[in-house]
Amino acid sequence: MERATAALEEEEEEEEEALATRGQIEEPEEAPNTQTPSHKIMMWTRDEFRLCHQEWTSPRCLMYSPTPHLCRGLLFSYRDHLDGSLPVVTSYSSRTRAVKGNTRLCTVVRNSSIHSLTSDQPQTITSSKARCVTLSRVPVRMRGPSLHRVPLLNPSTPQTVPSHQELPSHYSGSPLWTTAQKITNYVLEWDEGKKNSIFREYYVGHQRHCKVMRLCPAVGYTFRVAALNDIGTSGFSTEVVFYTTGSLPQISLPPRLIKAGPSWVKLEWTRPNSCSAEEVVTYTLEMQDETKGLNFQEVYSGLELNCKLESLRRNTQYKFRLITCSGEWRSAPSSLLVCKTTPDRPGPPVNPAVNAVTYHSFCVAWEPPQDDGGSGDLTYVLEISEGNSEAERQWVTRYRGPERKHLCEDVKPATSYSLRLSCVDVGGQSQCSDDLTVHTHIPPPGRCRPPRIMGDVKHKELTLQWDGPVCGEESEGVEFSLEMCAIEEASEPAEVYRGSKTECTVGNLLPGTTYRFQVRAVNSVGYGPYSESVEISTAAGPPGQCSPPAINVTSHTCADVTWENNESSGIDISEYRLDWGRDLDSLEMVYSGLETYFQISNLEASTDYCCRLQAVNQAGAGPYSDLVTCRTPAAVPDVVSGVHLLDLPPTPTESESFSPSTCLALTWDEPHCNGAEITSYSISMGDDIITTGNATCHIIRDLLPDSEYSLQIRAENEMGPGPFSQTLTVRTRPLPPFPPRLECAAVGPQSLKLRWGFSSRSQLNNDTTYILQMEDRNQRFVVVYRGPSHTFKLQRLSESSRYRFRIQAVSEAGEGPFSEMYTFSTTKSLPQTLKAPKIVQLEGNTCEVTWESIPPMRGDRISYVLQVLGGRESDFKQVYKGDETSFQLFGLQWNTDYRVRVFACRRCADTHQELFGSFSPSAHFNLRRSDATLAVEADVTRVPMGKTFTDEQFAGLIVFGVATLSVVMAFLLQLLI
Repeated sequence: MERATAALEEEEEEEEEALATRGQIEEPEEAPNTQTPSHKIMMWTRDEFRLCHQEWTSPRCLMYSPTPHLCRGLLFSYRDHLDGSLPVVTSYSSRTRAVKGNTRLCTVVRNSSIHSLTSDQPQTITSSKARCVTLSRVPVRMRGPSLHRVPLLNPSTPQTVPSHQELPSHYSGSPLWTTAQKITNYVLEWDEGKKNSIFREYYVGHQRHCKVMRLCPAVGYTFRVAALNDIGTSGFSTEVVFYTTGSLPQISLPPRLIKAGPSWVKLEWTRPNSCSAEEVVTYTLEMQDETKGLNFQEVYSGLELNCKLESLRRNTQYKFRLITCSGEWRSAPSSLLVCKTTPDRPGPPVNPAVNAVTYHSFCVAWEPPQDDGGSGDLTYVLEISEGNSEAERQWVTRYRGPERKHLCEDVKPATSYSLRLSCVDVGGQSQCSDDLTVHTHIPPPGRCRPPRIMGDVKHKELTLQWDGPVCGEESEGVEFSLEMCAIEEASEPAEVYRGSKTECTVGNLLPGTTYRFQVRAVNSVGYGPYSESVEISTAAGPPGQCSPPAINVTSHTCADVTWENNESSGIDISEYRLDWGRDLDSLEMVYSGLETYFQISNLEASTDYCCRLQAVNQAGAGPYSDLVTCRTPAAVPDVVSGVHLLDLPPTPTESESFSPSTCLALTWDEPHCNGAEITSYSISMGDDIITTGNATCHIIRDLLPDSEYSLQIRAENEMGPGPFSQTLTVRTRPLPPFPPRLECAAVGPQSLKLRWGFSSRSQLNNDTTYILQMEDRNQRFVVVYRGPSHTFKLQRLSESSRYRFRIQAVSEAGEGPFSEMYTFSTTKSLPQTLKAPKIVQLEGNTCEVTWESIPPMRGDRISYVLQVLGGRESDFKQVYKGDETSFQLFGLQWNTDYRVRVFACRRCADTHQELFGSFSPSAHFNLRRSDATLAVEADVTRVPMGKTFTDEQFAGLIVFGVATLSVVMAFLLQLLI
């Protein structure tokens, strides 16, 4: 085989060289290698084939049909590959004839081997693997235009070809080009670049090329072409999309400054004249900030012809340039635009302050503003207004200059002034600072008259009155300061009153004590001289406040309280009162007497208590002492109470493993912990001690059924175990009953009768309830019966279906376990009983019997059995069995009574069993001689009137009655079974 192939290749090389010498083989032109290796596709002309270079994204298969008189060569078969795989060669033909003239078709170089292809049969050339395909002057006879090839565009023009441009989907094995009549015109249609799948005719003519004018740049257009001859028009070729290139914009003009602000500039530019209105032009604005470097940074890119740049620094110079982009082109940067932001107005001066205030002047100082607006040259403006009300203010400029300090002179004494500051630069004037109020001084006040007593002197308070100094302007805003000191304690004077009134009530004094009082006036300037001092003694009163008592806790139930003897307030103390309680609202007096010691008992453990002390004399009761608190130590827990038995566990997660026969669920109330958290509980059950956690419930397991137990519970904390609770006597329940055995007593097509019972008589109980469950379509068990009966019949079931059941017994001892799964099946239904057949007498002694039809039952076919009883016969004979609903009886005797009946038969497809239905009522007829066709419809109970029965008829009637009675009895027996 290899030798034959080599010989064939050498022979073809020689033939190719010979033809090339004569100029009969045209070498294909090499396309510029601009991208990855491209596949090649053939383009045909009217009198020759020519190879064109075209780019494709998937393998292509081309077919042609040359003239039939040429010699035979390799035969390629086309197979459509919908999945995008490569076409394959499926058959070859080695028959060869001499080639005359220039009828040599082509030479294909495939997988480094040359194959000669001649045109005698429809050929298929696969160009996905071929590196070179040469075709030259193959005569073609046209019979009619076929599907035209995809129109080709100049390789220099960008284009887009869909990846699925194979042969048409409806083309199956027939040649793409067939011999036909000469093509007269070509029709080129396009979508005008609208992408709406609506094509319009652009060119009609015999030329195979067309130049499309007046297109938009950078727009895709879809084309398709068809051929015309005298016979008709071919189908359109595959749609191809070609894109036009974009226009190259001019060098952009520099942007123009519209307006500038302290932190923004607004620029605009113009659209290049070379760009059409439909062309999309993008503008890129770049900015140079010398403080950040000499590089230009992109600050805007878009389609607008203006831009506002924000977040710039004030009083700063920036440089801008513009770049225009259109399609795939990008213009050079424009010339530079240099602009500068404006300074901003400064902020107000900060920290204004007034010092050196006198009768006639004051000095104002301030700090420069935090924001100078970008300009360092500031001028400060000081404004002053007399008065405080907004309506009376009239601002007057007192200073304007660069200094940050100013002395205001020639002001009125004892007058209020309002001040405000602002500053001015190139950017404008700042806002004014907050108003600052200053008061000029007045002269200090003179000496006051000595204070005097008003009313009676009490043991804790007294009321004094005095006269103020006589003065002029300084009397406005004058206040008085009253000072007091105790003579016996030799203490320093202390101010007890300050205000504008000339009287005062002094309280919180000690009974029977002498005090010295003196007063002086004060204004905004300062204090005046003291008045003459006055000594006044208070009256005797109740005792003073006692010192806080001391508490010594000896145990968690007992505490000792002690206190000191209080000083008398001019009168001896008659008794002490001690209040005790858990809080301030619950204080109660627990002791009254002259002792300074008291013991308190019957306290609770780990509880907060408080107490206070009060002294009493003849003048009354003194104030309570400060509140003193204490806390008793912790103790063991109290006795557990509320112990009782639960029917079910407290948590649902424990319900599955809980059995009342072997488990006890206990719960109890949490006792008082006495200051220490309860850590565990102990359950005493006879000689056993069960320790649990700090939960107030517990389940005791593994007990004996139907047994009695005595239980006690106690709580424990870090102080130790508490006392046991009262004894609780409980009893476990007996074991629940076991499930009975389930049996099927009767089976029907749509019913199942189930029964059950115990194998052991000892488990029978009248109080036992049975729960029967059946599995549904979702494989879930649902309860179909609950009650004490031992039988249950399920109705409305499906025929020939399997059902799964389980049963459970429930008694006073609880719910027993479920039984094992039982599976029972229903039987198939018998066909229904047909109505009496109908008889129609035909020509001669022939009758046609018809009966009603029954539809198939669950896919099983229905057949029918026809029986006839005639003459003196005593038994029905079967004359027909089949699927038809009619049958003709031949050879009947004239004037003879006949009876017919029919029944249905169900043929089970799964078991190949036949189920017979009941007999229909018999129909009676008598064949009579008559020219006309008579229809005889007889009933089982109808007998012709006015005639007497013959012996044969009477015998037949008896047989029919016996047969009917037998059928009825059989049907009843079947129902009972």
